[in-house]
Amino acid sequence: MKLQTDILAQAANQARGLAIDAVHKSSSGHLGLPLGCAEIGAVLYGHALVHNPDEPRWLNRDRFVLSAGHGSMFLYSWLHLSGYDLSLDEVKNFRVLHSKTPGHPEFHETPGVECTTGPLGQGIGNSVGLAMSGQMAAARFNAPGHEIFNHHVICLAGDGCMQEGVAMEAVEFAGHQGLDNLILIYDANDVTLDAMADKTQSENTALRFKAMNWDVQTLADGHDLAAILKAINKAKKAKSGKPQLIIAKTVIAKGIPEVAGTSKGHGEGGAKFADAARQGLGLPAEHFYVSEQVRAYFADHKKRLKRAYGKWKKAFAAWREAHPDKAALLDSRNDKPSAAHLLEEIPLFPADAKLATRAAGKDVLQPIAAGLPLLISGSADLHGSTLNYIAADKDFDKTNRAGRNLRYGIREHAMAAISNGVAYDGIFRPSCATFLVFADYSRPSMRLAALSKLPVIYIYTHDSIGVGEDGPTHQPVETVSGLRVIPNLDVIRPADPEETAAAFAAALERTDGPTLLALTRQAVPMLNDVTPHERRAGVLKGGYIVVQETAPLTHILLAAGSEVQWAVAAAKQLGAGTRVVSVPSFLRFDAQPQSYRDAILPPSCRKRVAIEAGVTGLWSKYVGLDGKMVGIDRFGLSAPGNIAMKELGITAESVVAAANSL
Repeated sequence: MKLQTDILAQAANQARGLAIDAVHKSSSGHLGLPLGCAEIGAVLYGHALVHNPDEPRWLNRDRFVLSAGHGSMFLYSWLHLSGYDLSLDEVKNFRVLHSKTPGHPEFHETPGVECTTGPLGQGIGNSVGLAMSGQMAAARFNAPGHEIFNHHVICLAGDGCMQEGVAMEAVEFAGHQGLDNLILIYDANDVTLDAMADKTQSENTALRFKAMNWDVQTLADGHDLAAILKAINKAKKAKSGKPQLIIAKTVIAKGIPEVAGTSKGHGEGGAKFADAARQGLGLPAEHFYVSEQVRAYFADHKKRLKRAYGKWKKAFAAWREAHPDKAALLDSRNDKPSAAHLLEEIPLFPADAKLATRAAGKDVLQPIAAGLPLLISGSADLHGSTLNYIAADKDFDKTNRAGRNLRYGIREHAMAAISNGVAYDGIFRPSCATFLVFADYSRPSMRLAALSKLPVIYIYTHDSIGVGEDGPTHQPVETVSGLRVIPNLDVIRPADPEETAAAFAAALERTDGPTLLALTRQAVPMLNDVTPHERRAGVLKGGYIVVQETAPLTHILLAAGSEVQWAVAAAKQLGAGTRVVSVPSFLRFDAQPQSYRDAILPPSCRKRVAIEAGVTGLWSKYVGLDGKMVGIDRFGLSAPGNIAMKELGITAESVVAAANSL
């Protein structure tokens, strides 16, 4: 179909009007990108994108990600015009409580929003994950004569995104992997929020991307509809085996002369010129105006899109009939694994085993991966230490798009953001790994995974001062507590191999948020005071009794991870009235009924001591005002792990002393 430039030019200006009116009405928001990229939106949603507004999660749609999420009215305007379930009233309710048009795009909240974006650079990382997922899907499910996955991922980003480290980590990964289904459109308006961009950057973006194995096109006029379409079509048809960058030179806040092309055009500053801007754009005085001609064009375009979707559905049905095994595998993406079933597939460990929980995790992962073929695993250059390599499979790379092991290089933040993109796509189950102390490099993406309810699994090892000689830079004394306070992030710190088995099963069963498994470098003993099945069941509840008192209850000792062994040892010294409780997951334990929590931690017993090789503050909710906490409220030190533990008081003797002082 020929590009209808006249009507799309009108649509671009009317989309500008919607953005101006919405930001003016809410007295907040960002006008710069919605106005500066209006023609890009018109070409994408009015011509170039393959999508179906009535089926926002169609498997073979083109995925569009607005990495510069502050420009959310760009996305809302075009979703509304395209015929998604986003009414004009919702556009009018921009940034209003409980509307479908929140300040920044949120996954699950608005049909057509692929990713939660706003923190700059995240959308680029997510887009790389979406593109990688698309490559994996094509490799696993396409068959001769049956190509059901051939979509593209198109990401729109600005200077702010391009300056963020997470974006460049992801860009490097995408170039190295040759993700040629990825198109990044750079809104190069030479402006950042505070000032003109030349105050903070002077790079040659085209040369930088070419050096990272990207193809690059530059549009001198990012408002030229025909040139935009030509660039997108060229990027889609490229056969170079490289991701594609389109540098579009645009004018920020185009349409409001008072602020266009300046940093004042970035935010809501131009909204006060709304009436004059509307007149200058050829719009009537009516607010939130969309002409009948524009609505008719998008209604017709929606019909064209639905016809294309109908053809794909027929091809998909033929594929299902011809390849029922592949269809069953694809359908399994919607299954919710049962922890109980997964645990049946994981053999019990020998009662005399003495393994690091990271080593136990390696043994646990293999049967789980065999039973869940859509589970993928990656590491930030640490497979040899994190031990999360799926042994029966190979690496994902240019020559093997079906590989399940991902080598992210030393890119912890991009690894987490890319994993989010895979999770947003919803076909594969992502897991990734590094040392726990480097969760600080992943944390912004982890937070967004929790916010967006993404079932990402983090297998983060070397979880305490047990790391030893590497010293305080690598000893995550504050990290576990810092992660526990992120809402909806389940942090599980297992104490022995059987608890580790349950931790993996719990993580895989969970589909409404991310889970972090904090695993030890050093070996830990088996907690044989209770059966393996009791340990496994206890982890699923977040906390359970490891040592049951055999006399009237006098003390309760609480611990997590490798420190449970010291609580058990202390209980033997304190006597028959001492109970030991393992609390591998605060989130899970706190979600149990009050009756269960009271059975594990009877309110009548106030002599409580908690021990963990980390900061102590969060344990106060379990030990109460009368209890004590044994921990490390300082940075660690360089020494063998067992010596560091003893030097910093993480011992049974410290627990006994604390209990006796109550």
